[in-house]
Amino acid sequence: MVQTGGVEPEVCGAGRRLVIVCGLPGAGKTTLAQRIESEYSAVRMCPDDWMAYLGIDIFDEASRARIEHLQWDLTQRLLKLDVPVVIEWGTWGRDERDQLRQRARAAGAAVELRFLDAPLAVLWRRLGDRDIERRVGHRALTRKDLETYAAAFERPSDEELALFDPPLRR
Repeated sequence: MVQTGGVEPEVCGAGRRLVIVCGLPGAGKTTLAQRIESEYSAVRMCPDDWMAYLGIDIFDEASRARIEHLQWDLTQRLLKLDVPVVIEWGTWGRDERDQLRQRARAAGAAVELRFLDAPLAVLWRRLGDRDIERRVGHRALTRKDLETYAAAFERPSDEELALFDPPLRR
């Protein structure tokens, strides 16, 4: 299920817009982010892609943090150039989503939050079907990992979703 902020979609080009795709592994973030990337003619920021390309274990949190920092620097530049950006970081905590929203708005950007949610059993099945972690040559995500992530995940409330701009109507 996808939940989005705002009430009335606007009809216009994407322009200076940040789309934050939020959800646990297996929720469908990449599929949705790729669709938005195409629909909005946006640049997609996905640390998993960069890490796989560079041969970095996707569980290496220090490397992930450095890549997300680089991606945020690039995102700010792109937003100033009126290029829409899709961030596919998971953004499991409200504080992270608030910070991204506030910083993008300070740059004059509209900010969407796309929240994907699914039951743990569905997430686990999807992860088994794609087995992306093994395909990049590193350890696979375990059921225990997923349960730990789910326990730490802060789902956006309706109140939080209302802080974001509605998606563009295409």
